[in-house]
Amino acid sequence: MKPEWSQWAKEAKEQFPQANSSLLPLLHRIQQAEGWLSDETIQDVASLLGLTTQYVESVASFYSLFYRDKVGKTVIHVCVGLSCALAGSDHVMEKLEHKLGIHEGQTTPDGQYTLLEAECLAACNLAPVVQRNLRFHGPVDPAELDADAFLAGDGNEVNR
Repeated sequence: MKPEWSQWAKEAKEQFPQANSSLLPLLHRIQQAEGWLSDETIQDVASLLGLTTQYVESVASFYSLFYRDKVGKTVIHVCVGLSCALAGSDHVMEKLEHKLGIHEGQTTPDGQYTLLEAECLAACNLAPVVQRNLRFHGPVDPAELDADAFLAGDGNEVNR
């Protein structure tokens, strides 16, 4: 366990006195620092908050923005919800898979990119929508997607 985690747990408990209420803020802070939540991290958080490991694991595995495996520096979520699927998100995914040389759920060998599906990003008005490090991009026209520009951070960013 890293020394600062105890301080972060204390701060979370001051703001949210119930252990299960302080869990999400603490998990977010640790993931922001570490990039993901390992099995050891889950055990440490459970110990810090007086919760069971199973409970912390159930919470961390429920939310799609908690990463239980290492991810790349840039995480790309392609929405596959109904509106996005009808607007061609499968073609967006195929184009990004081809450009990155990986499949959905994988990380590039250099650790730069992770490509993931998102069941719904709640941005149907932008269908098909993609998130790049939690920044919305859309609508992303599958026929006109410049994968190089998108991966470099250019193109259709929407502030939400």
